[in-house]
Amino acid sequence: MQEKDNYPASLKPMTKVSTTIWPSRPVLVTGGTGLVGYSLVKKLVESGADVVCLVRDWIPESELIHGGLLKRVRVVRGDVRDQDLLERILGEFEIVTVFHLAAQTIVGIANRNPVSTFDTNIRGTWALLEACRRSPLVSQIIVASSDKAYGDHEVLPYNESAPLQGRHPYDVSKSCADLISTTYAVSYNLPVVITRCGNFFGPGDLNWNRLVPGTIRSLLRGERPVLRSDGTYIRDYFYVVDGALAYMKLAEELVERPSLSGEAFNFSNERQITVIEFVRLIANVLGTSTEPIIENSASNEIVHQYLSAQKARTMLGWQPVFSLEAAIAETVEWYRSYMSNREDLA
Repeated sequence: MQEKDNYPASLKPMTKVSTTIWPSRPVLVTGGTGLVGYSLVKKLVESGADVVCLVRDWIPESELIHGGLLKRVRVVRGDVRDQDLLERILGEFEIVTVFHLAAQTIVGIANRNPVSTFDTNIRGTWALLEACRRSPLVSQIIVASSDKAYGDHEVLPYNESAPLQGRHPYDVSKSCADLISTTYAVSYNLPVVITRCGNFFGPGDLNWNRLVPGTIRSLLRGERPVLRSDGTYIRDYFYVVDGALAYMKLAEELVERPSLSGEAFNFSNERQITVIEFVRLIANVLGTSTEPIIENSASNEIVHQYLSAQKARTMLGWQPVFSLEAAIAETVEWYRSYMSNREDLA
C-alpha cells in the first residue's frame, strides 16, 4: 500500500538543489577507511571537495590507502572519541560540512565486546557533536545511523516515526547515537540530519566475516560459503555507492533548506530478501549453483528488517541509482580483480 504523504510543505522537495557546493568545500569525514567511508570520500574528491579524513587505525589494505585516494585528501590520525582533537580539526581546517561515519560496525564484535562498541559508537558521536557545537563554521552535519537503531518491530517496513528500541549491544549503540544526534539538533539548533540505511555492501569491504565479502571469496575459491544464521533472516541490502550519493544529497539539501535539521531519513532500495536468497544472487553472478553451509549459530540479531524510503523519495526527490543485481555484479567484479592480485587470497 502506498504511504500517505503527510510531510509539511516547507520540507517538500525544492525545484532545484545546488550541486555545485562541493568544489573547494572543507569537509570532514570520520570513518574514511571504512566500507561506506571510502565510497563517500571518493565521490567527494571527484566533486572537488577539500576532504579531511580522521583515521584511527592504519589499514594499508583499505581502499582509501591501497587505492591511492589518500594522496588526494588530508589525513589526521586520531580517535573520534577525542573531543579536543576534533575541535582542533574543525577549527584549523575550517570545516563547513561533516560526515560522521566512524563506528564499530560488526554485530559479532559488539556481542563479545559491548563496552568498546558503546564507547566508540555512543561517546564518539557526542564528542563529535559537542565539538561541532563549539565550532561556528560547521553548517551541515550528516550522522550515519542504521536500520539497527529501530530494533525489532512487528509492523514493517520501518518508517522514520518508528520508535528507536534497540535491545542487543550493536542495536542499542545505534539507537543511543541516533537519539543523541536528535538532542543536539533540537536542544542546540545544531544542523544535524540522520541517515538510517540497511546492510551496506560493495567494493572495498575487507571484513571477511561479513556476508558479502566472505561469500564472494568462498565462491571464487570454489568453496561453499558459510552462513551464521539459518538463512531465513530478511535484510535490506543497500549498495555503498548509493549510500555515499545519498549522504551527499542530504548535505546539498541542508545547505538550501536548514529546516531539514533534526530530520532522519531511511535510504533503501525497498526490496526484502532473505540471506540465503542474497547468497544465491551472488552465486548466480559468478555462474555457480554452490549452496552455502548453514551454521545457524547467530545470536542477538533481528530476524526481519525492512525500510521504507518514502520520506526520502517525497521530501528529497531521492531514488537509488543501482538495482540490486547491478550492485552485486559491480561488487563481484571488484573482488574478482582484488583477489586475482593477491596470492594469499586466491
